[in-house]
Formats: sequence, structure tokens, C-alpha cells
Amino acid sequence: MADNYWGNYWSKRTNRRRLLGGAGMAGAGVAALGLVGCGGGSSSNNGTSGLATPTPAGGAAATATDPFANAKKGGTYNTYMVNDPPTIDPYGNSSFQTKTVTSYAYSRLMMYGTGGGVKGTDTRPTGDAAEKWENTPDGMKYTYTLRKGLTFQNVAPVNGRAVTTDDIKFSYGRATDTKLTTSVQLRNAIDKVEYPDASTIVFTMKTPNPGFNDTLADTVNGLWIMPTESADKFDPAKTMIGSGPWTLGSYTPSVGFKFNKNPNWWKTGFPLMDAVNLAVIPDYPTQLAQFLAGNSDTMAPVSDDLVTIKNQVKDVQLNSSISNQANWIYFDGTDPNAPWAKDDRVRQAVSMAQDRDSITDLIYNIKKLKAGGIDVQGPWNNLIPAGMTRYWLDPQSTDQGDTAQFFKYDPANAIKLLAAAGFPSGFSTTYQYSGNIYGKSFNDAAEATIAYINAIGIKTTTDVQDYASKYITQTFIGNFKGIAFGLESGFTDPGGYPQRLFLDNPNNHSKITKDQQLIDLTNKQATQMVEADRKATLWDIQRANAQHMYYIPDQWGAGSTWGAWHPYVMNPLVFRTTGYGGGTEVLPWLWKNK
Repeated sequence: MADNYWGNYWSKRTNRRRLLGGAGMAGAGVAALGLVGCGGGSSSNNGTSGLATPTPAGGAAATATDPFANAKKGGTYNTYMVNDPPTIDPYGNSSFQTKTVTSYAYSRLMMYGTGGGVKGTDTRPTGDAAEKWENTPDGMKYTYTLRKGLTFQNVAPVNGRAVTTDDIKFSYGRATDTKLTTSVQLRNAIDKVEYPDASTIVFTMKTPNPGFNDTLADTVNGLWIMPTESADKFDPAKTMIGSGPWTLGSYTPSVGFKFNKNPNWWKTGFPLMDAVNLAVIPDYPTQLAQFLAGNSDTMAPVSDDLVTIKNQVKDVQLNSSISNQANWIYFDGTDPNAPWAKDDRVRQAVSMAQDRDSITDLIYNIKKLKAGGIDVQGPWNNLIPAGMTRYWLDPQSTDQGDTAQFFKYDPANAIKLLAAAGFPSGFSTTYQYSGNIYGKSFNDAAEATIAYINAIGIKTTTDVQDYASKYITQTFIGNFKGIAFGLESGFTDPGGYPQRLFLDNPNNHSKITKDQQLIDLTNKQATQMVEADRKATLWDIQRANAQHMYYIPDQWGAGSTWGAWHPYVMNPLVFRTTGYGGGTEVLPWLWKNK
């Protein structure tokens, strides 16, 4: 799928020998900021990346029309993530921490093109390892051609050899391994894969697939390209050797990563900086202190600290936007005798117990910032999160229909629903979330949710879980008892949400796999090539989930979230993306004017 936007945008710069930009933000600490990327129309014709050759040089800062005017090469970018990844093997875990570091070293066939000042949630796939790509009009066959001269990093035992379709075949085998919890999206979509020669890959779909380029660009469920040597010549859980823009210099658990520029990356002249220090900084006060002291070049501040940052960092660069981050209250789906398993009204009551406006204000400081003249937003999430505006159904709109009542804060009627379901005095259960991964605002939201649940008579025992050892390995995959609270993977194609949540796959958190209406709607949207038709089906899915409240949309991710950069960092407000691909989709295009 080619992107007309990129062709138009970069063709204007070809005669000036400037580069395409693509990119996202680095570090899990800033991974969910709702960043900005490439937009515009797309087509189903033959596509190339449309990238011109850059010639960055030393000198003045970037201009509004040319983000690489007089760019300075060299230097080290200092950023952070909030915890160690459970593994650095791209296929070893579904954690966003793993995918964040993966994006530094490994390529995908497709990535998200960024730049041009449009919303990150409107980004479109463009070529990464693939130089050309096309699909048949019926969405049944997708063909990709590897870039000429594409090589792995010059690290033993791979030693800079060419990337071939043998590596794609090997990587596809790992990506679709039934033991991998994220393999379902690819396995459910693809009927067969053919490799006509050393540079061509042909995917044949089981059904028409309008979002397959997004699937390949997806950092969570997509296809990371690994060398065949990772099968037996080196351990991908201990080192990283890919064809991406950065090579792994070192990794010290609880301290951080050092990545060095890959001088043989396919985009000649990039990355602009020589290295990235990706520190592990779990606690927010330290993140803030490191940024104010100039030791971190970027951070994700909470709204309470915006005034402090503006006062202490002259000309600080701030960005706010709404991400495509979804967050749920969800339920144990393995116990048929659980209160919520027997009656929709229990789940509806839990949703109606939530004061979404107050939770949003708690997380994002909406009232105070608006009073101070800062433009902030606070829409309500749905099954498709608010940041994915093309497919999101506003729960407060008339389009939501009768099911809008289950989003409204109405504790009195929530208590009545519990009584009608057979629980006039409520019931007792466990409430669990991870308290050491997403930061203060998430923890505040989790605790506020407990209070609202308790207020309608549901008595909870709280289990604050370690992310790596328990939450992502047990609760996230549906191995828990009681009620859980947590984030969803930030899908870039909207179909990822219902496919994850209602079809039979290891990451179906509540094991909701027998609602035939939602199964049929989920399968239907996956085959609709006309966007307006697909949007209508996705709206039907959002209404159907609201009727049952299998997954109760919560507000973390639905408000304006912030990124901050020191003034000497060039291009952070130009090259932004959503998801966890910032190592490839943003960082190569940033530079430091100091």
C-alpha cells in the first residue's frame, strides 16, 4: 500500500537532496504520549518509500519547511524507560517494554511514516525493510520487495550479511509460533506465504484484509526481522542483531541500554546522532529531576508539573495530544460462578459506578489547566480508544444509542442493577493492577476506580502486582481471579482491539470467546475494504460491547498527555508517532543543536 501523502511531501524536497523522516518517541516512559506522524490518503497501487537522500550538515537549527536544514550530526540522545523489559527477544514476550527496545535494533517490512505535522493516530504504513509493496484490489494478496543492499548490523556471527527471504521465512515462523501469545493476528489472517526469490515475499490472505500493512507495521503483533543465526548462533534473549538504525552497545539490568548508530542502515546519513542512552528510571520524581537538571533530553510530565517545567526550562518544547491508548476494567472469565459471569447487569453496574469526568480530571488536571488557559481535552474512551478518531464512537453522542446509559455516572441505578442481578448487598472480590510500570497517573486512576467500585457495595481486596513477574505473564493473559485494571496494547489498526478481546487467542484477557454477535462483527470488519463500511461495523462492535460491558473502557489515555523536550532537541514536534516504534520511527530524525 503506497501513501500518496509521502509521495507529495517528499517529492518537493527531492531536488534539494533532503531526507524523508519517519519516527516515533523513544522509551517506554514516553511511549504512550499520542504522538504525531504522517497522514494523508493511501492507495492500493505499487509503492515505494518516496525517500529522498539527505545531506545533513552542521549549522543553524531546522526550519519550519525543512526539518534537516543545517542539521548537526553526532551526540548522544538521553532518554529513559520506566522498567526493564521482561526480555529483549522480540518474540519472547508481548510486553510493550520488549517492543520498545526491539524497535531500536530490528526492522519490520513496514513501519509508520512520520513527519508533516499530522496526528500520530492518522499515520500510515510505509516501507522499512520493504522497498516496494502492493496488494490486489480485493485485499487477498500482498507482495513485498526487500530493499536492495539491505544488510544486518556488522556484528558477529551475522557480520553484516544481506537480509534475504530466508530471514523473513525464519522470522515468520517465530512470529506465528503457537506458543507466542501475540501470534494470533498473523496466523488468523494469512493463508500462505510464498518466497519466489531472495527478495520477494507474497502473503495470501484467508479473507480480504484491509489492514494487513498495519499488521506488518504493528510493533506488538507484527513481523520483526531476525537473522536465521538467532536460531542457534546467538541468543536473542541476551543480545540484539538486526537491520535497524541502532546496534546494541550494552545492557545492564536496572541501569539501562546503550545503543550506537548503525552506520550501514538503509537510510543513508541517518540516524543523525551517534548514540542513545536509554536509562531505566522507575520513579517519576527522579524522571522529573533528571529532566530539569538537563540529564534527560526528554520526559513525559504529568500536567501538575507543566508550569514548573515551563518556568525552569527556558523555551521548553511541549506537546499534548490524545493517544490511541486503551484501558480496561476487565473480569476473570474462567469462573462460571463469578457474579459478572452470570449477568450483564453486574458489569453494567461497575461501569455506571465510574465517574469518568472526575477520573479524567484526576489524571489530566483538566479544570485547572483550562482555567490557566491551556487547551486540554477529556473525551471518554470506548472499545476503540478516543485517540483513534477515525473509528472511535463517542460514548456521549447520540450515535452510541441506548447503550450510552451504561457509560454515565449513575451510582444509584448501579446499586439497583446489582440488586436485580441478585446482589443487593454487593459481593467481595480481588481487584488487581500493576503498580510499578505505568506511572503515577495510572496508579491514581487504578485507586480511584477501586473507590467507585466500593461505593456501590462491591468489597475489594487489592493486589498491586509486579508487572514483569505477575501482571504481564498472568493477569494480562487472563490467568487471574476477580477484577483487573490495565492497559491494552496500542494497536495501530482498529481491528486489533476486537480481535484481541473477542476471538480465541491467548491474550483474550477475560476469555470472552462465545458471543456470536461480536465474533461475527469482528470477522466482518476484518474483510471490509471500504473504510466507511468498516467504520460502521466497528461502531456496531462498540455498541455491542457497551451492552454487555465485557470490557469497561476507562479513562487513562483518553486525556491530553504531554511530552517535553529541551530546546536544543531538533524535530521532536515534527516527527512523532503512536505505538512503540520510536527507535526507528522517530529517533533517527532527531538531532541536537548544542
